[in-house]
Amino acid sequence: MPRALIVDDDENTRMALAALIEAEGFSVDLAKDLRDARISLVRQTPDVVLTDLKLPDGTGMDLFKEFDPKVPVELIVMTGFASVDTAVDALRQGAADYLVKPVNIQRLQVILARVPRGSDLRSEIGQLRGELRRYGKFGRMLGNSPAMQTLYDQINRVAPTEATVLLVGESGTGKELAAQSIHDLSLRRKQAFLPVNCGAISPNLIESEMFGHERGSFTGADRQHRGYFERADGGTIFLDEITEMPIELQVKLLRVLESGVFMRVGTNKEIATDVRVVAATNRDPEAAVAEGKLRADLYHRLNVFPLQLPPLRERGKDVELLALSFLEQLNETHNTSKAFVPGAMDALVAHGWPGNVRELRNYVQRAYIMTDSKLIETASVPLQISSAKPATGSSVVVAVGTSLADMDRQLILATLEQCGGVKKRAAEILGISLKTLYNRLEEYGSVARGDSDEDEAANVA
Repeated sequence: MPRALIVDDDENTRMALAALIEAEGFSVDLAKDLRDARISLVRQTPDVVLTDLKLPDGTGMDLFKEFDPKVPVELIVMTGFASVDTAVDALRQGAADYLVKPVNIQRLQVILARVPRGSDLRSEIGQLRGELRRYGKFGRMLGNSPAMQTLYDQINRVAPTEATVLLVGESGTGKELAAQSIHDLSLRRKQAFLPVNCGAISPNLIESEMFGHERGSFTGADRQHRGYFERADGGTIFLDEITEMPIELQVKLLRVLESGVFMRVGTNKEIATDVRVVAATNRDPEAAVAEGKLRADLYHRLNVFPLQLPPLRERGKDVELLALSFLEQLNETHNTSKAFVPGAMDALVAHGWPGNVRELRNYVQRAYIMTDSKLIETASVPLQISSAKPATGSSVVVAVGTSLADMDRQLILATLEQCGGVKKRAAEILGISLKTLYNRLEEYGSVARGDSDEDEAANVA
């Protein structure tokens, strides 16, 4: 039977919570202060701790350092003096959730339903994660560099909590994979994970896609539609390229994050949702705020736990690990046994990879296709010449004598790559219409997929 510890200096609160939690199938220990709580923890480690923020001999967050990080315990902070600062501080220190008194019974029941049953099982899971990390695997991500180990530590800390996460990184660094890993390592892993690219949805339809609509609410709405926030109830929604969301919709998103309720288009009926939000951007979010692309209040609400994804050029030997993994996947798919020639990895590690992991994966696939023998040589499949830094101010290097048509092609494709495949933004930067951009891409024979970060599966082991 799972075990809960309730820490509160008010006896009526302790007894009321105990009755509720016991009804959910937990055995319950009670403590009126930190001293009693620590005595209880010595006897047995609970599965979940509900602690008041303010206690006679300290703060409930003082209990966080009492637990072995290898045995995850769900820590829920309660307070009757709620503020954004205290909520953010609790979540950043490792709280799984934050409840305001009087405690919402339905909300608490939802939290308790997600608590894993059995401390031995949780310990085994923690040990398994540690073993995988030694081989460079973590969740759906692959890499053994110090930069990635730091990222794994941060994900491991935030994943079991309910904290909103903001992923910041260049295009192709694996933001969707990081978001998926956070979901997979959280208590929501059995529920839906829905990725949404905010820059790929028509501004006229994005509110309907996010929150749904009622039949007849606008022309063409011939049936009721459930939006992402409704379909992701109990799970995680990944809002990629959050700075591309229309400002007027950002106001409504902020309201959902603060209240947990939304309304479908065409109705005033509020619908409650229990969704964790992970957002991402390849821009500097503070610069986006200054440019009016991202509301400051929404940024601060999303930025509870920011994570910076390192570019591939800062990951050293991870290039070799990833390249071999991609080649292994191709060999397994096509029943072949191709390999890189000795010394090939030196060239790959030395390359700047402005397109990051996505570019590396594409190169390995291109080299695999172009090689008829079993040995792949980088000399026979040249690495594309491009800037080592794809951030703002990057450049395209072309040789003297290159035709204007070819220069045009390189500039368009490089701009599209820098924009993470978001064609609307690329067209704005290039100063051409979206229709013209599509026409050019058709001429170049480019795959017009680019509106999402879904190819970040390049990090999959």
